[in-house]
Amino acid sequence: MPSPGSGAARVPCVAANWKMHLTRETGARLARDVLAAVGEVAGAEVILCPPATALDAVARVLDGTRIGLGAQTMHWESQGAYTGEISAPMLVDLGCRAVILGHSERRQYFGERDEDVGRKVRAALAHGLTPIVCVGEGLDERRRGGTDTVVSRQVAAAVAMAPPERLAALVVAYEPIWAIGTGLTATGAEAARVAALIRTRIGAVRDAEGVRVLYGGSVKPANIGEFLEEPGIDGALVGGASLDAEAFAAIVRAAAR
Repeated sequence: MPSPGSGAARVPCVAANWKMHLTRETGARLARDVLAAVGEVAGAEVILCPPATALDAVARVLDGTRIGLGAQTMHWESQGAYTGEISAPMLVDLGCRAVILGHSERRQYFGERDEDVGRKVRAALAHGLTPIVCVGEGLDERRRGGTDTVVSRQVAAAVAMAPPERLAALVVAYEPIWAIGTGLTATGAEAARVAALIRTRIGAVRDAEGVRVLYGGSVKPANIGEFLEEPGIDGALVGGASLDAEAFAAIVRAAAR
């Protein structure tokens, strides 16, 4: 398989964000169901991101398979007096290869700022984790024509503190906030336009052709094809549909073609 960040040979990525669902037992069961449904599908990187309490149990299921383990957030410090937080070395110790950073729910409900995301990106890269950085605009921002301004600001902050030579490992998920959990989605053409904007902003720091851009926001088997038809979209960050092994597997198969 080509390396994930290899320009024209970018490997599609499909990441499952299970959010605050599932226990150790039910998470491990879903991971086994995903393995059975996905099988030995080649041509796409697949990552499961369970809640922190289920990471160890899911890691045991995925050990030795093609499917990777990811976390849903982390702190930017390696250790310290940060009650309740989880560090990059802790995630690596559990077998994680990736971590979701800057999800809109983290920004909205927990006050995560653009500069916080930048610190986390730097820490993730320093410890060999693939950062899956979420960017996207809210409905009011979209109505005001602010999509490009919001996304540009979030991308710039995400890469501001990271060593440019490591940014090829970056994955960016365009998740328009107005499309998360609403049943609404952007069009494939609009998502591709924003993906091009993302690469342009990263390109101000380093060559961005190898950076993978995913689409997220009510992704389902029925609509994923529209996004994957766009050459600038390299896969999906899947929320609700990732809790259904067959639906998630259908998205993976579509991305792997």
